[in-house]
Amino acid sequence: MLAKKVKALRKKKGWSQQKLAQEAGLSFNAITKIEQGKALHPTLKTLIKLSDVFNITLDELAGRK
Repeated sequence: MLAKKVKALRKKKGWSQQKLAQEAGLSFNAITKIEQGKALHPTLKTLIKLSDVFNITLDELAGRK
């Protein structure tokens, strides 16, 4: 769920994975792992950075309504 959401939000902004990593202050490797679904337990700090860069809540990022 998180993988698809992050990828969709990134593409909506027209950003590459590298651009998202720079904007969020995360590593390129972290972004690729998240989008591939290989980051099974991302830290709260990582999730906050992603929600901030996309200007959405953590609930929205997690797919909660």
